[in-house]
Amino acid sequence: MTTDKIEKIVIIGSGPAGWTAAIYAARAQMEPVCYIGVPKQNPAPMLPGGQLMLTTDVENYPGFPSGIAGPEMMDAFQQQAERFGTRVVGEDITSVEFSDSGPHVLHTSKGDVIRAHTVVVATGATANWMGLENELRLAMAGGGVSACAVCDGALPVFRDQPLAVVGGGDSAMEEATYLTKFASEVIVIHRRDALRASRIMQERFLSKPNAKVMWNKVVRDVIGETSIEAVELEDTVTGEVSRLEVKGLFVAIGHTPTTGFLSDSNLAMDDKKYIVLNDRSSKTNIPGVFAAGDVADPRYRQAITAAGMGCQAALDAEHWLGEAGLI
Repeated sequence: MTTDKIEKIVIIGSGPAGWTAAIYAARAQMEPVCYIGVPKQNPAPMLPGGQLMLTTDVENYPGFPSGIAGPEMMDAFQQQAERFGTRVVGEDITSVEFSDSGPHVLHTSKGDVIRAHTVVVATGATANWMGLENELRLAMAGGGVSACAVCDGALPVFRDQPLAVVGGGDSAMEEATYLTKFASEVIVIHRRDALRASRIMQERFLSKPNAKVMWNKVVRDVIGETSIEAVELEDTVTGEVSRLEVKGLFVAIGHTPTTGFLSDSNLAMDDKKYIVLNDRSSKTNIPGVFAAGDVADPRYRQAITAAGMGCQAALDAEHWLGEAGLI
């Protein structure tokens, strides 16, 4: 279905960036429409609400001294956005036709065609998982499996416990080094006999007294009913199977920005498909198109930085609409 109406602003995504953009846009009477997507399993869960939907305890977001569950936080964000008049649509945006002169055209998973003067892309980035059934089950259940050490590593359940990190790049070294502050031992599991991380990142981790690397190993299974007890490893050289007792597993094999639906657009992206922003703002290379959150942030990937970027995007969109005489 195609409508003649041109929306002032359409927000794509429903994590901290998307909801914050919606809150600011709604309070500015921009009548935002937020497309939150539909749940997927591919093979890791992709849920409306983003990566926080897989986080049981959020303790580093200001304003929650006792912590808050990720899904509960996202529900509160949505309620606040809806309170000010945000319209919420449970569909995916499957493709776009961005125009330098506007309006922009968006195609939904139900076949609808939406036109908008401004668009905020806040679709986030999905952590890369190993794809093991028990890994994903325990991650969703808060059973000691995580893809973010900075988010979860300081939780009491991980303190003074042996923890494992899967990966060998700079991100894995950064996560593992962070965990050494809390764990009794941090074991990096790497499939090769040499790390891919930069020398300085390797040295920073390996200099810690509780740091260890298990070379030529891959995780075959994650063991535990309600919480992780161990990981089953396979040696990539000999094929030998072993068991490593740990109380936490952090998967640090990268993230994939959710920009596949933009593949046919002329939106500027870097070599890893993160959206490129201009002028230290939320502006992209296309007038009237803005981006916020992890989809444009390969470095920090935190709820609070995503929310701040959502605020920027809404304010930038409001300024753009005002200059164009559309509000």
